[in-house]
Amino acid sequence: MYFRVRVVDIKGHCPVYKIGDSFKILDGYRLMSEIPLCMHSLAALLPFYNPLRMTDPDKLGLAGKEKRTAAYIQCPDASEYTGGGTAVFEITVDEELQ
Repeated sequence: MYFRVRVVDIKGHCPVYKIGDSFKILDGYRLMSEIPLCMHSLAALLPFYNPLRMTDPDKLGLAGKEKRTAAYIQCPDASEYTGGGTAVFEITVDEELQ
């Protein structure tokens, strides 16, 4: 089982990600990425990746309105004040590594 983490929206200007960028978390702890990763985004994901291994995003209050099997998390950059960008991530679970 692994998570696919994909950028689905950016508010402001993110210097690291663009919409559609993605990376994987394998075995609950191994990051796999062909793109640079932002420490702020990892800090936002950290509290949720283990609970998402054990329960549905809906039960954690992270499910999307239409895609109930995906979790949505946003990085903590206060883009309106910092001039940076806030990235929104969609996290999905897959059984087979693609």
